[in-house]
Amino acid sequence: MLKQLSIFAENKKGTMQQITQILFENDVNILKDEDINILGSVTNDSAEYGIVRMVVSDPDKAEQALQAAGYMTRQTDVLGVEVVDQPGNLNSLLKTLLETNISIDYIYLSFNRESGCPIMVFHVPDVYETEASLKSKGYTVL
Repeated sequence: MLKQLSIFAENKKGTMQQITQILFENDVNILKDEDINILGSVTNDSAEYGIVRMVVSDPDKAEQALQAAGYMTRQTDVLGVEVVDQPGNLNSLLKTLLETNISIDYIYLSFNRESGCPIMVFHVPDVYETEASLKSKGYTVL
């Protein structure tokens, strides 16, 4: 199971750059200095505000740095499911979830840097049930 960091941010020019940089008075880039890597992300916006969802290598440190910079954040459990990069594999995974009556709140893409395989990041109502179901069907769940 993965931890996702959700960041509530104003929808204005430069916000994503500010989130990834997180500069303080001494111009120290906290994310870089703490070796925090963004492994996957998705942004949902509205007219004035948006939610940036990220899977990062150290969600606790990232959350502390972002909160110190004034951002509202929240951690959520999500599932990462590794799939082979072949046509139809996402559809097969989604069909498996449908057949087991599991709803998906949202989904986005990341990559396993070691294997080079895509990782589908899911937010579902019950991560434990979904994880057990997918593992029983042979999927690699992170």
